[in-house]
Amino acid sequence: MDNIADSLNNAYQEFVAAGASFLETKESSGGIKTVASDVALENFKQRWELFRVACDQAEEFVESVKQRIGSECLVDEATGSVAQKPGQPVQSGLPPISAVRLEQMSKAVRWLVIELQQGSGTGGGSSQYHTTAPFDASIY
Repeated sequence: MDNIADSLNNAYQEFVAAGASFLETKESSGGIKTVASDVALENFKQRWELFRVACDQAEEFVESVKQRIGSECLVDEATGSVAQKPGQPVQSGLPPISAVRLEQMSKAVRWLVIELQQGSGTGGGSSQYHTTAPFDASIY
């Protein structure tokens, strides 16, 4: 996470510096287009693109962490491993299920979604689930 934050910060600093450099170059030429201002503008555009890439990477990281946290909470809730704080009443919800069973059900749902997205859903009679694929909690 620190690498992503550092990368985003560095890209931002370089973007701002390139913008300042372009403005200084444009001002020193009296607003006239010169080779130096063209070079500074091109550098500014490149730094803008690099900053956008860094932002996209940071956003992807945040989304993956959100999904991972959501998956972990789902597993904790479903397996009953959520620790109650002292003094809080124990909530009586659904009975806990095993993590293995939850994983099997998640695989089945994932494969059904994939089949439906590909348009190959066979309707109501398909009970063949693809359980050989590894469980990937990041897609939830």
